[in-house]
Order: sequence, then C-alpha cells, then structure tokens
Amino acid sequence: MLRALSRPATRLMERWLPDAFIFVIVLTLVAAIAAMATQGTSPVQLVQLWGDGFWSLLQFAMQMLLVLVTGFILASSPPVRRALARIAGLATSRGGAILLVSVVSLAASWINWGFGLVVGAIFAKEVARQIRVDYRLLIATAYSGFVIWHGGLSGSIPLTIATEGHFTADQIGVIDTGQTIFSTWNLMIVAAVLIVVPLVNRLMLPLEHEQVIVDPDKLGNDTQPQPIYNPTPAQRLENSPILMWAIGLPGLVWLGLYFAQGGGINLNVVNFLFLFLGILCHGTARSLLGALDEAVRGGAGIVIQFPFYAGIMAIMTGSGLAASMSEWFVSISTADTLPFWSFISAGIVNIFVPSGGGQWAVQAPVMLPAAEAIGADIPRVVMGVAWGDAWTNLLQPFWALPMLGIAGLKPRDIMGFCVVQLLFTGVLIGGMLYLL
Repeated sequence: MLRALSRPATRLMERWLPDAFIFVIVLTLVAAIAAMATQGTSPVQLVQLWGDGFWSLLQFAMQMLLVLVTGFILASSPPVRRALARIAGLATSRGGAILLVSVVSLAASWINWGFGLVVGAIFAKEVARQIRVDYRLLIATAYSGFVIWHGGLSGSIPLTIATEGHFTADQIGVIDTGQTIFSTWNLMIVAAVLIVVPLVNRLMLPLEHEQVIVDPDKLGNDTQPQPIYNPTPAQRLENSPILMWAIGLPGLVWLGLYFAQGGGINLNVVNFLFLFLGILCHGTARSLLGALDEAVRGGAGIVIQFPFYAGIMAIMTGSGLAASMSEWFVSISTADTLPFWSFISAGIVNIFVPSGGGQWAVQAPVMLPAAEAIGADIPRVVMGVAWGDAWTNLLQPFWALPMLGIAGLKPRDIMGFCVVQLLFTGVLIGGMLYLL
C-alpha cells in the first residue's frame, strides 16, 4: 500500500517541485500576498520588512554551513569511515538498509539536530556504497529522522522555557525539561516515532526494477592522498601530524573544560567538536583540506537561500500574519484540544518560519495567554508547538539543504517519500497529543 502511495507522490514531486531556490522565491511571494490580503500590509511596508530582515540569519547561515563542512570533515576521516563502514555492514538486504539508516538518523537527531543531519547523510551514503538500494529513498529515510529533533535533547523551545530569564518567564516561570522533553507522554510520542518512521520508510521501498541505484564510485572520493617523494619543506608541513595534534588537542581540552563547568550542547559546540575531532582523525593538513574542498561544494544552497528565508520570517512576523494564523487556531480550541491545534498551527507557520526559536517568539505571545485563559496544560501546548515545528520540516526543504548538499541530490528527489512520511507522522503525533 505505501509503495503504491509513494510512487505517485514521488512522480508528482519530481515533475512539479522546482529547485529549492525557486521554492523559496515562490514562498516569499505567497507570504507577501497573504500579508497584503489578510493584514492590510502595503507593498511598500512589505518591501521594507523583507529588506530589513534579509540578513538577520547570517550567523545562523554560517553555523549551518559549518554543520555541513565540519560534519563532512569528521565523517570522511579514515577512522570514522571505517567505523561507519562496519556499522553499515550490519545491513544485509535492501529492507535492512532502510531500517538501519532510519534508526541511526532518528537516534542521532534526538541527541542533537545538527548532529543528526550530518550523521544521517554520511551514514546513508556509506550504506549506499555497500547495498544496492534506491538512493533517493535512502536519503529521504535519513532526513525523516529529523522529525524527532524537537522532542529530543536539543529541542530549542523546551530548552528555552527551561532557561532562567527566558522572554516568557514572567508569565509562565521556568518549566524544567522533566515536564516537557522527559515527561512520560512526550517519551511515549518519541517511542512511537522510533517505531513508525522506520516501518513507513521500509514499506515505501520501490520494486527492484523501479529503484534508482547510484554508482558507489560517484558517492565521493575515498582514496587517501598519494605519498610525495622528495617533499619540499612546505609539503612536509602539510603532511605533518605534529601540527594537527598541536592544535587538535587544545580544542578537545577546551571542550572538556566547557562541559566540566556545566556547559550545554548547542550548535557552536557541536561544530567545534566536529572540527577538532576531524583535525585529529585526518592527521594531516593535506588530508583535512582535501575533505574540506569536497564538503564546500555542497554548501551553495545554504549560502544563497538562507537570507531569503530570513526575509520571509520578517514578513510573517512584522506583518502580524503568523500571529493571526495562531490566533485563529486558538479561537477554535478547548483546554483539551489546544495542544493538538498548537501542533497543527505550528506546522503551518513552520513552512514560512522554519526556525524553532524564531517560531516560538512568534507563537508564544498568542498560545500562552490562551492556554492560561482556558486552563490548558502549558507544557503540552509548548510541546505541541515544538512537534509541529519539527513535523513540517518533512515538507520544507530549508533544513534538508545540508543533507542534500552532502548527498548530491535536489529536494525533488526525496520529497515524494517525505510527503508520505509527513502524512503518517502527522496522524501519529497529532493523535497522541490529542489523546494523551
């Protein structure tokens, strides 16, 4: 059944879904037209909002580019490649390969979303080198694991409200992660996702004659730099492990001090860890820079598209469109159904504002007063927004860009499979938020 469902969805996306850059331009126009039609925002005001917000994600764009680059550097190092190859060897069939990639990606994304994006893509490529399985589904499977991230250790919304002095602290106080991430009902949703997502991915596996198989030789260069005879002094430095250890070890010492002093995991820390482990695992600057050259080629989409998404976020927030959408869902909710409608509204807003922290800044002023007024459980409403933000990432290519850059694919190649997964996870997560 799912194979039959994924087949037309894949054909539809391959035919009609444009390049991710075209998608973000169309999304910009849709947001602008909606703001004019529903909020009365003038064209001049829209242009002002759009331009003022265009560069607001520069730091985040650089962080995301480094997620791709540092993750690729680490994963392409000889010892990590050997470890990934051994784990990938656990899959002995096409179906087993899909299940294994699903589990690894889900687990990595639950630990940290940036870690999950990179590990999922690199591991999927390693599996594709060993098992002849549909490459599109394999990468879609790796990306589908990302749906769990906001219910895990790096969920930006539950971590925000667990932090002293957060922007809604005067209203709701500090809500610790025991009531959100580690609550029984949230862990039940996580467990259900861990079971359902791999099964759905496995059931979408195309028939053998329909599969798109990629030549392993086209999945990246696994060869190590050739030895240099009679090297120059400069070449000796490039091939010296001493310099790599001299800079790599202080990096790990700093990380040890950081965690010993109570520091938490964030995107900068993940990138720092990937970079300095990569430096040590490659052993020489020549090997490291070879991996860097290959990694940077996949980052073009991040560089050009993230500013456009920043502009969309500015339109949605500055015009009041995002708040109006949230208010409408609140108006049809009761105390029992508000977590569910929070999930649905967040899923829609996330298509235009694909940032957990940014989305919470938009929806919190609407959702929290409504929850207090009708007596809804605030931690459940908060997690409804968090899960909704994660859910429609299966449709929004914003977060897929680092993974697609590593995999060498376009959004249209994987989105047919992701849409099917979107339907099943939407029913699963939304239903559990409603019933629990």
